[in-house]
Amino acid sequence: MAEVIHEKGCSAAPHNLTDYDTARRQFSWPIARGWLAGLPGGRGLNIAHEAVDRHAAGTPDAVALRCRGRDDRTTLISYGQLRTATNRFANVLRQLGVGRTDRVFSLLGRVPELYIVAMGTLKNTSVFAPLFAAFGPEPIRERLRLGDARVLVTTPELYRRKVAALRAELPHLEHVLLVGGEAVPGTIDMASALMSVGEQFVIPPTDPELMALVHFTSGTTGMPKGAVHVHEAVVAHYATAKLALDLHPSDVYWCTADPGWVTGMSYGVIAPLTHGVTTIVDEGEFDPRRWYQILQDERVTVWYTAPTALRMLMRHGAELASRYDLSALRYVASVGEPLNPEVVVRAQQVFGLPVHDNWWQTETGAIMISNFAAMDIRPGSMGRPLPGVEAALLRRGGDGRAAVVDDRVQVITEADTVGEIALRPGWPSLFRAYLHDERRYAKAFADGWYLSGDLARRDADGYYWFVGRADDVIKSAGHLIGPFEVESVLMEHPAVAEAGVIGKPDPVVGEVVKAFVSLRPGYNPSEQLRTELIALGRRRLGAVAPKELAFDQHLPHTRSGKVMRRLLKARELGMPEGDLSTVEGPG
Repeated sequence: MAEVIHEKGCSAAPHNLTDYDTARRQFSWPIARGWLAGLPGGRGLNIAHEAVDRHAAGTPDAVALRCRGRDDRTTLISYGQLRTATNRFANVLRQLGVGRTDRVFSLLGRVPELYIVAMGTLKNTSVFAPLFAAFGPEPIRERLRLGDARVLVTTPELYRRKVAALRAELPHLEHVLLVGGEAVPGTIDMASALMSVGEQFVIPPTDPELMALVHFTSGTTGMPKGAVHVHEAVVAHYATAKLALDLHPSDVYWCTADPGWVTGMSYGVIAPLTHGVTTIVDEGEFDPRRWYQILQDERVTVWYTAPTALRMLMRHGAELASRYDLSALRYVASVGEPLNPEVVVRAQQVFGLPVHDNWWQTETGAIMISNFAAMDIRPGSMGRPLPGVEAALLRRGGDGRAAVVDDRVQVITEADTVGEIALRPGWPSLFRAYLHDERRYAKAFADGWYLSGDLARRDADGYYWFVGRADDVIKSAGHLIGPFEVESVLMEHPAVAEAGVIGKPDPVVGEVVKAFVSLRPGYNPSEQLRTELIALGRRRLGAVAPKELAFDQHLPHTRSGKVMRRLLKARELGMPEGDLSTVEGPG
């Protein structure tokens, strides 16, 4: 789409980034580090201090969180109250003997307790790892196991349905704290625990390189990857929210991402709190009228959401939006999957504002490429690299990934050529490891570049345009779904001999999960069996289960025996099958 949406400069406050080229020349990460306070007495850098305590010291009565329950009741939490609550949780952890770098997991929705647990954990210099509450038991078990979970905070219902039966398989999981109900045997009531400890807590010295966060992301050929981030990541959280989301201290901010995913933590929890803004927290699920009501009633000024949600809102048209007063809204941004050009244009018509798409990954920890507030938008483009971020496109090999020859890569210099997005390490939120997988981590780098696995082209003006993933990870409604996990669950059924899973394009959620299964001898395809397998997926995997399932006794394989998902997808979509040299031959 050739259309360009021009910045009108109508924001009530001056943009934080007013000239892109000047900002790139003048920016450095040491300068950004100076935007933060650091622990008193030069004792290091701690995310929770930057997000909570430094604001509580200066503006304790400022509202940090406006939390809306499913019943629309609103709870206000000030920065001073958040400091007290997070101090108490840090003291609970100490009382339990949980200390430095011990892993504390949450299995919670968008509720105030999640913020308390996250910041209290970081104060204690323990490691926080959020989980998506809609996961089924199997993804939860695997992540708790991989992450060496010592503490889990969840609700009585989620514990009963998804965790209780797993305890015997998780010897490292010593403590389970329950939120919003009475404790059951083997658990601790969090409210009682908080009231049993003091409200004073001094954050210990914190090395900026100390492990702080673990975010899980799925791969195509193995189990989930636990990406490790350190306390220094907060420098990037703050700087990118300032430059890419244009946050000002006076803003009312709403990030709709679930805190179980990296966007919900980096930009739903950490970044807005570091800026001292008021953050909207909505426990409810997506509903067009509810969302418009929140934008109106809370006077949201900056809104960070997903393309799936925008597409669904656009399906309801301008008439529904016109019933609500959205005049407070000054900035809209989007992330999680490619944003269709037509959605950008339509949103401009509906909101009177453009949508600023951006790109980043779990591994990068923060926004890397973005459309900026003071920059013209080219609908369909994910923008230009952040100040302080060196991005490039690398020439690809036969497998679609960047070609690495004798440990060297080739940077593409010409415009409009597809290559793998690569980033030069040096920004603070770059992941430091994959838990228990040094080999996998090493493979993410080559010749001084981080290899993203995503493909893009760059136009003559430096705008990047997303093309697709070089691997098979499925992006559905902003969630990253690893085919291997879905296949593994389906193969637990006695009828299934083998499974292959792909993402099938969907106009609303980006992709839906479709499974292809071959059956064992003695079993025949039937609607009853199809329903049974889909139900198994929903029971075990929750929101990431397959939506469609087909029977196929001739799944394509590589010569090494791997199901060729690429070929399954090409055949499903009627696309060219590409190189078939590695396909298993007859006999």
